[in-house]
Amino acid sequence: MASRWFGKNESAPNRPPDIQIQIADREPNNFYLPSSNKSSPIYTPPAGATDATHSKTHVQTASLFDVGILKDTLAPSLGLHSGLAMIAWGAARYTGRVEAKDWLWPSGQVVNAWWSAIGRRLYQGLTLSQALGRLSWHERLVLTGVTLWGGRLFYRISQRSIQRGKDDPRYDEVKKEEDFWNKSLFTTFFPEAFFQMLISLPFTAPFRHEGAVLMGYHPWVQMAAVGLFSTGFALETLADWQLDRYKAEGGTGILKEGVWSIVRHPNYLGDAFIHTSFIVLLYGSDMLAPVELLGPLANYLYLRFFGGDAQKERSQTRRYSASHPEKFAELERFRGEKNAFWPAAKEFENKWVWTVLGLGVVGVVVEEGLRALF
Repeated sequence: MASRWFGKNESAPNRPPDIQIQIADREPNNFYLPSSNKSSPIYTPPAGATDATHSKTHVQTASLFDVGILKDTLAPSLGLHSGLAMIAWGAARYTGRVEAKDWLWPSGQVVNAWWSAIGRRLYQGLTLSQALGRLSWHERLVLTGVTLWGGRLFYRISQRSIQRGKDDPRYDEVKKEEDFWNKSLFTTFFPEAFFQMLISLPFTAPFRHEGAVLMGYHPWVQMAAVGLFSTGFALETLADWQLDRYKAEGGTGILKEGVWSIVRHPNYLGDAFIHTSFIVLLYGSDMLAPVELLGPLANYLYLRFFGGDAQKERSQTRRYSASHPEKFAELERFRGEKNAFWPAAKEFENKWVWTVLGLGVVGVVVEEGLRALF
């Protein structure tokens, strides 16, 4: 696996020459420019140091302060998401609607991905066509996937918020806490910004390391990544569409049909598939760094224990037990019948499992076809 943190362009022996040329076309990190270049960092070795000591000290200094992931990815991402969180907090406090942070969840991560891949290049003086032209097919695939995921989720959140005309019922209880709004920036908005920083790692870090390019060296792994994304995206989309249709037809109970017959929260399961697909894509390009595994892990932990299905079911229990006893009893039965997040083994007999898997295969075929054309 090529080194990513020190800006080297080492290629595996079986990689074709054209791939090596494409990697070399990407500007190296300044740390590796010749000493005659003015943009190279200046380093003076201590008296009596050998060349080996000089080299070792130089590399350690670079890894910690010049090209480390803390400096080039984590700190900028946290700054971006924290700034957006402050704006969302101001909007939420002004409107009295905590759900302003939900609008930010997908949009902020999409903005971070586009800034990492394109925005920084525009700031450095490149044109839009030049910045886009620097991206490999698989880097464009990552950017497209993030945009599709975030765009769909943003539309869903904003549509429901506008139609509802008031804050999400999940936040009714928390707003009753003493001095909630003064504390919420630090107890709610900034913590979510931290999660977003971690979750966005697989689709921001690859664009911030010069000299490393996603090229798809392992086709079958790349196909698995696309299939996983397509399956998750189909699961999310079908879950929302079926729920909307159920309500439009006058349904008032708990939806248990369609993909909602697989698990109680198919939309969250689909989201987990999507975020896992990004690290599979990186692995298929020999570009996966262990720290990037924090992305899908943080997303999973948030969905299961901080927000997502845990938060939703607490809200449902509180609301239904107080004012809809029949619906609450139905919810309790549903909990006994279906798992919350991961499907039980018996669900492999469920036709909807095979439907979403089939749509995942369709996604692979479409991506392969588009790559052949372009």
